[in-house]
Amino acid sequence: MGLFKRNPFGHILLIKKWLIRIFGLLTHRRYRGFNELKIEGSEIIKNLPHNNVLFVSNHQTYFADVVAMFHVFNASLSGRVDSIKNVGYIWQPKLNVYYVAAKETMQAGLLTRIMAYAGAISVERTWRAKGQQVQREVNLNDTQSIGIALEDGWVITFPQGTTKPFKPIRKGTAHIIKQYKPIVIPVVIDGFRRSFDKKGLRIKKRGILQSFQIKEPLDIDYDNESVEEIVKKLEYAIEQHTSFLKVIPTEELDAIEKLNEQRSWEQY
Repeated sequence: MGLFKRNPFGHILLIKKWLIRIFGLLTHRRYRGFNELKIEGSEIIKNLPHNNVLFVSNHQTYFADVVAMFHVFNASLSGRVDSIKNVGYIWQPKLNVYYVAAKETMQAGLLTRIMAYAGAISVERTWRAKGQQVQREVNLNDTQSIGIALEDGWVITFPQGTTKPFKPIRKGTAHIIKQYKPIVIPVVIDGFRRSFDKKGLRIKKRGILQSFQIKEPLDIDYDNESVEEIVKKLEYAIEQHTSFLKVIPTEELDAIEKLNEQRSWEQY
């Protein structure tokens, strides 16, 4: 790697590598130590192409979800199966991994700006800004940025656009799938909301079993399936369709509702 080689967004890869190494070392015990991350399906990662892969996932915290994905992806690529044991895998991380995040979140402070350099594709929300409901057109530059990232590598996105469970899938993700035709890998996570605070920076509770399931690529007819049909597939794939509510214990539903009421005033 050249000393000042850059990715398509102008980020110096050597700096990005060291940021991923440092964050990886600092956060490893959050998933293997203070809590335990149970991984399923990581063998799928090794068989994926170098680029044009879109990971779609449910969302539980701002940052802990993405950090866990960086750990799992790099551990899997280094030969570990369903394990992040021995953090040495982070020494040579995959550098063309990106994640979609709200621009206002990534510009909120120095730490988030540093984290953005590690791979954020900052986009403007079309439905919410500074804690208020808004209605605005999709920024075409944002869509183009996601396309550039897919052409270069892998992209992580949370199509609900919120950490609250069972919220609707945003159609923008389906439009991106139809336009760029990536391999779509669903990821289902759990336990992060109980482990961390909403931002995913502070450990809220220890001894939580976190789960991380990687599923087989979705079978999508990019040309003939409608946006609505793709949205429906995504809802089922990341287990956020309302039908999943029927199999969740009443106690857990009550806890989710109380959590939502408690945080209804907070900005995403």
